[in-house]
Parts: sequence; structure tokens; C-alpha cells
Amino acid sequence: MTDNDDLPIGRILTRRDVLKLAAMTGAAAVVGYRPERAAAASNFPACVAQPELTVGPYFVDKQLNRSDVRLEPTTNRISAGAPLALAFAVQQISGGQCKPLADAMVDIWQCDADGRYSGVRDTMVGFDTTGQTFLRGYQVTDASGIARFTTIYPGWYPGRSVHIHFKIRTPASAALADNTTQTYEFTSQVFFDEAFTDKVHAEAPYAAKGPGRLRNERDGIYRQGGTMMILDVARASSGYASTFAVGLDLSNAAVGRPERSGGPRGRGGPGGGRPPGGRPAV
Repeated sequence: MTDNDDLPIGRILTRRDVLKLAAMTGAAAVVGYRPERAAAASNFPACVAQPELTVGPYFVDKQLNRSDVRLEPTTNRISAGAPLALAFAVQQISGGQCKPLADAMVDIWQCDADGRYSGVRDTMVGFDTTGQTFLRGYQVTDASGIARFTTIYPGWYPGRSVHIHFKIRTPASAALADNTTQTYEFTSQVFFDEAFTDKVHAEAPYAAKGPGRLRNERDGIYRQGGTMMILDVARASSGYASTFAVGLDLSNAAVGRPERSGGPRGRGGPGGGRPPGGRPAV
């Protein structure tokens, strides 16, 4: 099912939230701590409280259990683009401590090098990929709270800067059973450093699309999360690699509630649907 909710879900951390989390787990929990910096700051917590951002209209809950999301099964075609090994380190913030969160279902979905999502028809951008599933999938976090994916560095399409969507649902067993009353849900997006993207997109197949990419600073959704949501991408033996840390407060019903006023997330009701006279933010 395609989710047509274009407005932010959950809420952005308020100043009061920041101060509360800072007192509970240390300021680094809300200002962008990355696990690879632990050696330089060993007293910092190992999880990051991140803002929740819009799910957009392109989420298709097909429950594709796969780590390598590049394949399109209907054609056996591998999405063209620079390989990206993307890992999510999911932890739970509880009682002033951070611990790995196992059995969390992590979905990702993104556009290809040409700016197309699978499984949807978009007359504004100009594609119809109904029935296809490339660059979508989920993994369940292991005992260390890690979910790993092999994807590609995303392309771009009009109106948005370069990004990847992700959704975390826990416990995975409840999410897979579509038991929304027992499922904590968190949805957001990760972004990319512009200078890094300039270099990647100067190469094939991205370069063929030409100029016109929206920069992060002009993307209204990016500005809601800012630099906290930028991936630390490094070159790897084959393409690129990044790990993104996410700390979840499972007691926070305002963020984790699967339904909100006006009906379930992404299923209409007050505040849902497309903005008047415009295309949805995705």
C-alpha cells in the first residue's frame, strides 16, 4: 500500500526534550554523536535521539525481507549506481542508559539514479513502476541492534535533495503481523553531504541526468532535522559505506504511537494527503 502522508509524523525534538535528554544521557545524544567517534569521546552515550520526519507518498509496505535491495525481481536487473553499504545501529534510550535494540524491523526505500521509486505511478515526475520492488526492503536488527543493507547512492528528482527514507518498527513480530496497537513506529530520512554528492553525481550513471538537483539547505524536510540526519559516508572497497545511529525512547507515545488524531498514519484524516495546489513532499 502506498502511503500518501506528506506531513511530518511524530514530532521534532523541542528545546525541553533536548534538555531532558541531555540531562539523562549527555548532550551528545542530541547533537550528532557517531559511534566511530567513541575513541575520542569515550564518555559519550552510544545512541542518538533523532527527529522524526515525513514518510512521504512512496512508502509501499511489501515486507520484502532482503539485505541487498538493488535487484528488481521482475527483470533480474540490478539498479545502476555506486554501491552503498548502509547499516543502522538501533538502540533504546531507557533509564539514562543506551542499549542495543534487537528484533526491530528496519525498512528503507529510495529513488534510483534516475530519480524513480519502485512500486508507484507518479505523473508529476513522469514514471510508472507499478509492480516493481527495486531499492526497497527490510531487515530485522540482530542482538547488537544492527540492520545492514546493500543499496546504491541515491539519485535525485525535482523538489527534494538527495535522501533515503527509513522506518523502524518494533517488535518486528508485531509489525509483521500488522498489529499496529502493539507496534512502536519511527519514520525519518537520512541525507548526504553536498560536496560528497557533487563528486558521486559527477560520475555515471548520475551525470547523465544533468544539473538541477535541489541542495539540502533549500529542502524544507532536511531543515527540520538538519545536519543530525546527514550520513557519514566513506569510501569502501566496493563503493561507499555508512552507519547511522538511532536512539529510540520506546516510552514516548507521542513519537511511537502507530495512529494519530484523524486516523492511522498515512491513511488520510486531518492533516494528511497532498498539500493544496502542490505535489507532496517525498
